[in-house]
Amino acid sequence: MIELLKKHFGYESFRPLQEEVIGHCISGKDSLVLMPTGGGKSLCFQIPALYFPGLTVVISPLVALMKDQVDALNANGIPAAFLNSTLSPVEISRVEGLVRAGKIKLLYLAPERFAMPGVRSFLHELTISLFAVDEAHCISEWGHDFRPDYRNLYLLRQYFPGVPIMALTATANERVRDDIVNQLKLGEGRVFRSSFNRPNLTYRVQPKKRAFDQLLAELKQRPDQSAIIYCFSRKSTEKVAADLCANGVKAAAYHAGLTPNQRTQAQERFIRDQVPVIAATIAFGMGIDKPDVRLVVHMDLPKSVEGYYQETGRAGRDGLPSDCLLFFSLGDRIKHEYFIREMEDLDARERTRSQLQEMVKYGELRTCRRAFLLRYFAETWKESNCGSCDVCVPRAPLKPVEETVTEFDQELFAELRASRKQLAEARRVPPYMIFGDKTLQEMARKYPQNTRDLEEVFGVGKGKLTQFGESFLNVICSYAAKNGIQKDRTSSVIAPKAAVSARALTKTVMETVQQLARKETLEHIAEKRHIGIGTVIQHLELALEHGQLLDTSHIVFSSDDRLARIAEAFRKTGNDFLAPARNRLDSSYSYEELRLARFLLKSGSKKQV
Repeated sequence: MIELLKKHFGYESFRPLQEEVIGHCISGKDSLVLMPTGGGKSLCFQIPALYFPGLTVVISPLVALMKDQVDALNANGIPAAFLNSTLSPVEISRVEGLVRAGKIKLLYLAPERFAMPGVRSFLHELTISLFAVDEAHCISEWGHDFRPDYRNLYLLRQYFPGVPIMALTATANERVRDDIVNQLKLGEGRVFRSSFNRPNLTYRVQPKKRAFDQLLAELKQRPDQSAIIYCFSRKSTEKVAADLCANGVKAAAYHAGLTPNQRTQAQERFIRDQVPVIAATIAFGMGIDKPDVRLVVHMDLPKSVEGYYQETGRAGRDGLPSDCLLFFSLGDRIKHEYFIREMEDLDARERTRSQLQEMVKYGELRTCRRAFLLRYFAETWKESNCGSCDVCVPRAPLKPVEETVTEFDQELFAELRASRKQLAEARRVPPYMIFGDKTLQEMARKYPQNTRDLEEVFGVGKGKLTQFGESFLNVICSYAAKNGIQKDRTSSVIAPKAAVSARALTKTVMETVQQLARKETLEHIAEKRHIGIGTVIQHLELALEHGQLLDTSHIVFSSDDRLARIAEAFRKTGNDFLAPARNRLDSSYSYEELRLARFLLKSGSKKQV
């Protein structure tokens, strides 16, 4: 399991309880996993999905959540796909074909799609190893986010009796937990409960007086950092967003009254760091996996502690210090009471009123806020002072992110973030799917200047190392050269890297290798395969690293003199990355020429002058 964790996700060890959950799952048993937002629930089924021979089917409630997780898995080199209403019939047919062919390890489905007989028939054709029910609290009427379609999931046990089920949620009190177990028939399974404590979050409550001015001051102290501002009404979200923009803070509004295209655009701009602040109703958030939100603000009183906990949980998912601020006024209770009185179901009315009363208690607290939240979820907080709420530490100072336990090079971190954003925009994915802030901070602390060192950085798995490693190493090496930062240079930087198992080479790489063996030129291979020459060279360099012997005697370089100059530039920079070497040459040397020279030098067909 550790090998899979390092290879695909770049982590050296599991978080608390993850390994125990995974071990239980791969033994073929059911489970209910209760973990806080940011606690690593997804890995609990993603690692077994890689271990099991068959398909893992993930039931997920929101289109945005599915897309986010599938994009993140694919970025880690894990084949995943989703089936939902956003796909055309042709796209659905394509995904189903990939699944039937065994080319997908995780398939995400919406709960309403599972209820369709045709979809169940399709699933019966497959070898399914695991069902994972994400956001499982949606199955319970006692949950804060009940979804009627989730009730259909009792059919999982009826139609697939031999397949283990893992249900996961970040918020479930005892009544909701029992409802999940009963609905999904997990009676013989095991309940895993992680601590709901989020030690990196600071909880604060401020009187709701001149709330916007206070909000503006909070955001001004965090320029360009991501923040979510929750508001009671659609109108409030638009006003807050407009007022922030008028005061020089980039912000967008998000609520259910916008068109689907407008909501998607607002969400995309936020998760891609184009707009740092989003003002939203509670319609926003469940589909967001953005790890670097540094501030969550509630301008109005939430209707339940469960909802409040989950919404604040969207801050600091990467483990770095973040703040949760509630503007409290008893007047907000009146707004909620109006809607409660309109409810026709008397049981639902009483349930909602009880949940609201607990939220009012939180706002009026004179004791530790962390202890209250944990006690609400049946967890005891034994410390007398949590050190990070406004009751335990009155007027607690803010904890800006770049002040973490270990210092790092702020200037290099900024350059790495800029490079990450460029890569993300080119691939049309959120920046955090390239690498998280925690990974970039470690790069800016350790200055890795070769592939082996970069692979040791937190969050750098094999898939991302292959896709993005060179881009980030170019930034680090260039920065190190400019600032006189030295690293050990004990081996020839142009020599091929140590060989690893040739089985790891993909079919597309091997096809390029085979065409080279037939003495075809790089230009001809690129034209024939409809790929760029740079991609051809990348395939061949990868083959060299995997121990392939390549005959490149028929490949012609522009001149021996230029090759010698390039070889010398590589030698002086102390590594085999393009940008530092090019900085030592004049502008007539292109990256394409350097890439070709590097490959020929590695292959041994040209001597290193």
